[in-house]
Amino acid sequence: MKRFIAIAGNMGVGKSALTRLLAQRLGWTPFYEAVAENPYIADFYEDMHAWSFHSQVFFLSRRLRDHREILAHPTSVIQDRCIYEDAEIFARNLYVQGYMQERDWQTYWGLYHALCEVLSPPDLVIILQASVPTLMRRIALRGRDYEQQVSREYLEQLNRLYEEWAEGFDLCPKLVISVDELDFVKHSAHLEQISTWLIYKALPEFFTSLPSVGRRRGKNKKPAEQAGLPGVD
Repeated sequence: MKRFIAIAGNMGVGKSALTRLLAQRLGWTPFYEAVAENPYIADFYEDMHAWSFHSQVFFLSRRLRDHREILAHPTSVIQDRCIYEDAEIFARNLYVQGYMQERDWQTYWGLYHALCEVLSPPDLVIILQASVPTLMRRIALRGRDYEQQVSREYLEQLNRLYEEWAEGFDLCPKLVISVDELDFVKHSAHLEQISTWLIYKALPEFFTSLPSVGRRRGKNKKPAEQAGLPGVD
């Protein structure tokens, strides 16, 4: 039985790294965020008020296509950034900041919720959270030119929206992880915490048939305690 896990979070939080490492650890297929050529993007940056709706509808349609492709994929998948983030974080941020008109927002929001009603959700969404200093440090270290002008205020606003979304999200099970003290790339034990939790707690019925994943249990410890993670909501 195949599974579908999505990893969500702010820029610089470690979504792509965790997607890659968990895919390697579990033998699943990674789906990374596609860099699509948005035909509205140039107009959007010229006049955000006029083109925010058009641009966000395009992004939502591409994310919908990616989601449907994942659902049809024959093997288990880990996705870097999910469809919910487009609406709940980025489109909402444009609306809150005054770049999207009320009627455009209501139209977009209605379309998004109509999609949610008919679209099968992931089996689990992992929501990574980090403080703004951590995000800024990681963004600086990876050195992407287009990210270097991102402001502290922008990251703070996105963090607030991510926290609100994480608290209310109930379309599927979720795992919220603070990664300020975690480094999946440099410390294999941090990755092992997450994968152990998935194996024993989040999706145990799937992994019981996969002994090669490495089901190791510590002495006198319950699975969730060994993973060092909270229970899934």
